[in-house]
Amino acid sequence: MLRIAVPNKGSLSDPACQLLKEAGYKQRRDPRELVLVDHRNEVEFFFLRPRDVAVYVGAGTVHAGITGRDLLLDSGAKAVETLELGFGGSTFRYAAPAGEITDIEQIQGKRVATSYPHLVKNHLKSFGVEAKVVRLDGAVESSVRLGVADVVADVVSTGTTLRAAGLEIFGEPLLKSEAILIRGADATEEDIAVLTGRLRGVLMARQFILVDYDVPNSKLDAAIAVSPGAEGPTVTPLHGKDWHAVRVMIPRVEMNQIMDQLYAAGARAILATELLAVRV
Repeated sequence: MLRIAVPNKGSLSDPACQLLKEAGYKQRRDPRELVLVDHRNEVEFFFLRPRDVAVYVGAGTVHAGITGRDLLLDSGAKAVETLELGFGGSTFRYAAPAGEITDIEQIQGKRVATSYPHLVKNHLKSFGVEAKVVRLDGAVESSVRLGVADVVADVVSTGTTLRAAGLEIFGEPLLKSEAILIRGADATEEDIAVLTGRLRGVLMARQFILVDYDVPNSKLDAAIAVSPGAEGPTVTPLHGKDWHAVRVMIPRVEMNQIMDQLYAAGARAILATELLAVRV
C-alpha cells in the first residue's frame, strides 16, 4: 500500500487535500484525523506537521508527500522534488534597516534571524559568507528592533510588514517556493507513477478548458487557425449540412478572447466545458 504524507494544517493543508480529492483519492472529514486508509486506491494517508513531511519521506517511512520547497530544503532530508503543484507560492528575501546593507556580501559577520536556519546557512555558504544564523519561530521582522539580529531572512509578499518594521529588502531572492510533491531519494518515479499521473492530470485540467463549436466548411480553416490545439482539433462533419463540429482544448486564461475570435471567424454554438482531469 502506498503511503503519502500530507500537511495536517497551515496554508498548504486545504489546497493539498483538495488536489488529492480531485485526483480521486479519499480525504478526511475530521481535521483531527491523523491517518486515513483509502482501500479503493490502496493508499494510506498520514497527516503530519508541514515541517515533518520531508523528514518522514526522506527517512523512507512514507513513499511520497506534499510540502513546500522551502520546507524540503530547510529539512536537509534525503527527499527528491518530483512535481510542482501550483499553489502555496512564496518568495524568500533578505531585509535590513533601510540603507545599511545593499548586497549579500555585506552580511559577513552579521546576525541573521530566520525561521529557516538550514536554508539560510546553505544560501550564505554558497556566496562564501559567514554569519550567525538566529532561529526564530515567527515574527522575525521584530528581531532587529529588539536587538537580536542585524538582518532578517523571511517570506515576502508585498513587503509591507518589513517596511512597517523599518526594514528594506536587498539582494536577489534566496528562493522562490511553492507546494511540491516529493519522494524518498531511494524511491523511483515508477513507485509513485499512478499518484504523479493523477496529480498532473488535475493540474492540466485546471489550466485548460474544452471548447466545442460549429462552423461552415468555408470558414473551417480560419476557425482552426484561431485555436489549433496542442495536436490539432477534433473535426467532425455535421449530418446533412455543409458544416463541421470542432472540439479543442484551449488555455483557460484565454477562453473568452478565443471564443470572441472564433465567433468573428464564423463559428457558432460555441460552448466551453470544464475539465476535471486529463491524461496526456
